[in-house]
Amino acid sequence: MTTARIDTPHGPARVELHLADEAGAGLLLGHGAGGGIDAPDLVAVAGAARKQGVHVALVEQPYRVAGRKAPAPAKQLDAAWLAVVEELSDRWFEGLPLVFGGRSSGARVACRTAEQGQADAVLCLAFPEHPPGKPEKSRQAELDGVDVPTLVVQGEKDPFGRPEAGPHREVVMVPGDHSLKAGLDGVARASAEWLARVTRPLVS
Repeated sequence: MTTARIDTPHGPARVELHLADEAGAGLLLGHGAGGGIDAPDLVAVAGAARKQGVHVALVEQPYRVAGRKAPAPAKQLDAAWLAVVEELSDRWFEGLPLVFGGRSSGARVACRTAEQGQADAVLCLAFPEHPPGKPEKSRQAELDGVDVPTLVVQGEKDPFGRPEAGPHREVVMVPGDHSLKAGLDGVARASAEWLARVTRPLVS
C-alpha cells in the first residue's frame, strides 16, 4: 500500500493506493458524506478489484483530510475529485482505462464527473437514490447522465431507495441496508465480476 497527498483547488486530498501486480485498469473509490475510506464495502471492493488486476485508489476528500465532518458542496467535491483523477492519470494510472466509483455521496461524485474525467465505467455502492422518506427528491438524473457501463450495488433494505436499471446500467441487490455490511461477500463478488467484464475489452 502507498499513501499520497494530492493538491486540489480545495485543499489536499489523501489517496491510499493498492496496486495490483499487473494492472489492466485503475479504479478510484470515494467515500460517503460522513464516512471514510475504511468503510467495509470500500475495503471489500478494493481487495476484490486488486485480485482482478486492477489498481485501486481510495480517495479521501479534502474536507475529511482537514478534519471536518460536514461534507463540502457538490462543486467542491467534484473539483477535488477531478484534480485527483488528473494526478493519478499522470502517475500511477498512466495509460490505463479508468473506473470511477464510490459509496453513497462518493458514488454521486463519480457519476457527476464521469464525462469530464473521461471515465470508462462507473461503480456505485449504495447510491442514495433519494433522502430517506423523501422519494420525490430523486437523484436518478445523476445516474441517467452517465453514458458508460455502470454497476449499482444496493442493499435490499436501503432507506435511500433503489435506483432503476438502464441501457448501460446494471443494478445488483444484496442483503442489508445502506452500509452494505450484511452483504459484503455479494458486494465484492458482483463488483469483481463486473470489473472483469467491463475492463477486459478496454485493455489493448
